[in-house]
Amino acid sequence: MSFNDIFTRTFREGFANTDLGFMEIILVFALAVCIGGYIFLVYRFVTKQTFYSKHFNISLAVLPVIVAAIILAVQSSIVISLGMVGALSIVRFRTAIKDPIDLMFLFWSISAGIICGAGLGEIAVIASLIITAMVVALDNMQIVRAPMLLVLNVDNLDTEDEILKIVSAHCKYSKVKSRNVTKDRLHMIIELRTDKGTALLKELSAKDGIFSVTLMEHDGEAVC
Repeated sequence: MSFNDIFTRTFREGFANTDLGFMEIILVFALAVCIGGYIFLVYRFVTKQTFYSKHFNISLAVLPVIVAAIILAVQSSIVISLGMVGALSIVRFRTAIKDPIDLMFLFWSISAGIICGAGLGEIAVIASLIITAMVVALDNMQIVRAPMLLVLNVDNLDTEDEILKIVSAHCKYSKVKSRNVTKDRLHMIIELRTDKGTALLKELSAKDGIFSVTLMEHDGEAVC
């Protein structure tokens, strides 16, 4: 027997049908459904997006079932496996992932389907619990809010020093990020951290020479 015959026989035996019974297949899909529903709940609990995408979350719940079905089909025959590779290779996903955590959930959902389809349900359950614990623990780590931006339009150029004194009295941290002078008007942007934003705005608004005051907060986060 030549090497090619040995290799071909071994390759075919590796793809031999495992003869899964009806109940085994039902159990695989039931586990995939349970894990998909679990991922759905975890994503809804953890996500902090302003515009929550329910359709994306539904796709996360359904993906384990779809992937498990593909894995079961691939295990049955080498011909089907090669056909699946050819069919899936022409698929192009053009939906942009806006939040990195969405990508993590997407890989989690696909991996759960692969593991369930391979008949390793215990690994899928344990991995899901570990991932959940890590996500919740890291998400609840103590963080400090990013600095806010104070935007001022000033009519009197000589009031800058007084403005900086008022800001320093109300803020733990402040730094002038930009100054823009046009004729007799000064436009300033100050980066700051404060818990007294309302009092700061009231005092600055009452100051003569200040045309407008705006305090903005962005969504960025900084580690303590």
